[in-house]
Amino acid sequence: MLKEFKEFAMRGSVIDLAIGVIIGGAFGKIVSSLVSDILMPPIGLLLGKVDFSNLYINLSGGEYASLAAAREAGAATINYGTFLNMVIDFMIVAFVIFLLIRQVNKLQKPQPAPAAPAVKECPYCLTMIPQKATRCPACTSEIK
Repeated sequence: MLKEFKEFAMRGSVIDLAIGVIIGGAFGKIVSSLVSDILMPPIGLLLGKVDFSNLYINLSGGEYASLAAAREAGAATINYGTFLNMVIDFMIVAFVIFLLIRQVNKLQKPQPAPAAPAVKECPYCLTMIPQKATRCPACTSEIK
């Protein structure tokens, strides 16, 4: 069983997948920073100086100045601003992956069309003859 697991883990596709997950995690952090630190502040400014990461609904009934204060007090909250940031993160990651896959597909060489069969069957004697033959060498019938 250990030998089978080692063979499975050392296959190229498993290693490629592991590398992809690691790079994807790092890419996700970059996109999260792009959204929360670069994109959302100007959008919040345009929408009346709103900090999306600080938007929440307080379920406990108390008044808190910020989401951090509500969390510190242990209040139950619905953090829809954080959710909006995550949705925007996802949309950017999905769009970038779409663009990447699109480019990879363009760079791949197109598969050649399957070649026409080199032989055909004589309709009279059912012998295989060259595709361009006009007369069967076995039965000497003319083939159209």
